[in-house]
Amino acid sequence: MKPLTVAIPYSPAPFFVKLLLSLAQLPAVERVIIVAQEPVHLRIPGSHILAAAPVTTQATLEQLAAEAPTDYLLLLPRPLHVVIEAEALDRMLAAAQAVGAGIIYSDFYDESKHGKTLHPLNDYQTGSVRDDFDFGPMALFSVPGIREAFREHASLPCIRFAGLYDLRLKLSIHYPVHHLQEPLYSVIGADDPTGSEKLFAYVDPRNQAVQTEMEAVFTDYLKRIGAYLPPDHLRRLDNGTPSFPVEASVIIPVRNRQGTIAEAARSALSQKTDFPFNVIVVDNHSTDGTTAVIADLAKAHSRLRHIIPVRADLGIGGCWNEALHDRDCGRYSVQLDSDDLYGSDRTLQRMVDVLRQDRCAMVVGSYTLVDERLEEIPPGLVDHREWTDTNGHNNALRVNGLGAPRAFDTGLMRAIGFLNVSYGEDYAAALRICREYRIGRIYESLYLCRRWSGNTDAALDIEAANRNDAFKDGIRTAEIVARQEMNQHNKT
Repeated sequence: MKPLTVAIPYSPAPFFVKLLLSLAQLPAVERVIIVAQEPVHLRIPGSHILAAAPVTTQATLEQLAAEAPTDYLLLLPRPLHVVIEAEALDRMLAAAQAVGAGIIYSDFYDESKHGKTLHPLNDYQTGSVRDDFDFGPMALFSVPGIREAFREHASLPCIRFAGLYDLRLKLSIHYPVHHLQEPLYSVIGADDPTGSEKLFAYVDPRNQAVQTEMEAVFTDYLKRIGAYLPPDHLRRLDNGTPSFPVEASVIIPVRNRQGTIAEAARSALSQKTDFPFNVIVVDNHSTDGTTAVIADLAKAHSRLRHIIPVRADLGIGGCWNEALHDRDCGRYSVQLDSDDLYGSDRTLQRMVDVLRQDRCAMVVGSYTLVDERLEEIPPGLVDHREWTDTNGHNNALRVNGLGAPRAFDTGLMRAIGFLNVSYGEDYAAALRICREYRIGRIYESLYLCRRWSGNTDAALDIEAANRNDAFKDGIRTAEIVARQEMNQHNKT
């Protein structure tokens, strides 16, 4: 018997029959299973039609494992036009057998009218727990592994959307998830979502049912690996902290933002509060005239402190550390990026009120996406309502961010510190904080976040996006291990 079963959802697209014929003719393929939700009349030698729900459901994945007469299942979750050579499947099968993998995936080529480009993927690690981790358009699964995962790790009932996510997490507990760093197939004309549609999918209200199910699956996984933290574990801060020169400091790290820094700083300086505050601008050796703009503002406004660090190797996180340890830093430190604005003159008061009243270690507000002209752009308000007081500190490991603006207890952040990087430093700090302390949330828009060509994360190529994703996966890996160790310590 041949070693491989292929499963793919039905599509009426013109390429689909050609794709089925090519898959069925591959020497390693024993059977092709077409998953259809309505009657389909196809007669492709070596194929079998399975009337079932989408492949994202647990029930359909269990059916596929039961129907597969082979040890391996090549799953294409979407009916894309892929071109696979026989040698590619041999390579995947050999690797699966060599490492005893539960899942094998590889890089691939994107083919379009503009040409053929490499699409590299990231290696899988403990922290690769985002539900949108990119495995590419197809992956090879161990059929015995699937059966074992469903048998030994009874899943949550009625999994309609998160079946594949649930299966992947459960397989990863006992089996390697292995990445082949070579392109083994091509995808012709893929229509992968890009831009804001993909970036903000997990906060889109239209995806609430999907995200609720993803969170339930992920929380179950954390419990299985000993990384779940119960809500009663979280602490509130003791307000008896040392004295500070002011109650709050707005912190603005900046490098080469001559066109926006004055507007951002004035947005901070114009805040109306019942407490004294200042604005600390950390000028990271700007070369475009930003330094002169800040210097002029500092002369006109005594509450603005202009810091140029001695070190020239600081990222955004390193600039935050400079501000936190400055003699003029307030009891609370509040974020404002150098190309963004507060939504009103009461934003600072609103955030400090929550920090005071709830004794939180951190507060996260909500923001509205705008363009260079400050006009709202999709998805508009980003409020991260997926956060809950009972489980947000766990679900934070699944999503890629917690929102903005952010405000911190300065004393605690001086002890924790930020990573000296310019991407993910805030996410790492938030995960570290919510390992032990409560995070407060404000769901009204407090902040205007500009998306424009000058943003540090604008128009990233695939290599840069992969580096960012891998970095955050590494942050999650370290945090999961820390939580496992903390739980183990609490048991002993």
